[in-house]
Amino acid sequence: MSLEGRVVLVTGAAKRIGRGIALRLAAQGARVAIHYHRSEAEARRTAAEAGGAPLFSANLERVTEIERLFQDVAQRMGRLDGLVNNAARFTRIDPLAITEQDWDFVHAVNLKAVFFCCQQGARLMRQSGGGRIVNISSLGGLRPWADHAHYCASKAGVIMLTRALAKAFAPQITVNSVAPGVIPFGPLDDEARRLVEVTPAARGGTPEEIADAVIYFLNASEFITGQVLAVDGGLSQR
Repeated sequence: MSLEGRVVLVTGAAKRIGRGIALRLAAQGARVAIHYHRSEAEARRTAAEAGGAPLFSANLERVTEIERLFQDVAQRMGRLDGLVNNAARFTRIDPLAITEQDWDFVHAVNLKAVFFCCQQGARLMRQSGGGRIVNISSLGGLRPWADHAHYCASKAGVIMLTRALAKAFAPQITVNSVAPGVIPFGPLDDEARRLVEVTPAARGGTPEEIADAVIYFLNASEFITGQVLAVDGGLSQR
């Protein structure tokens, strides 16, 4: 399979890992749809570097806006062949101090939005015969982190959601997940530094390495579905 001409929506594509994924997809010839919420300036830069890719703004906390997002993609792009659910939130809070607001802030985007994006994306993909969904989870969905219980729960939920939807959407649509390890975007805090120190690869990863895994799943046959690929330098094996 080839990404040439295929329409792929990347959520949270303005910055960081999402930006890296969007740029690699564009370089592979995909027609990339750039989603953002508040980071308009960064999204415009990413879109320009992705060959003038179209921009789509939506607050993924709201299902009505998710529905509108996919309607806009269908109208402007004509179809949907791939979806990369990358948008996420990350906070560190002692579990004894987590409030309902803290919990909902993370889960509204990290898990609820991923489900409804998968739902809307699958409906569009079925109109054109099928497609590929890649959910970005996390090493935190595979390994527990004491001060990130709410985040770990959301990303573990993404992994199980991936497996359940792989069954529900088969065989026309595959659903897989990439679980990044430590991907630095600046100076590391003490916690991240400790994780890098015990990573067998002896370094943090790059957005390009996450993008490589995403491209693999987008190009893979329908026989590869429901899988989780940890791109973490071997850290999850410790």
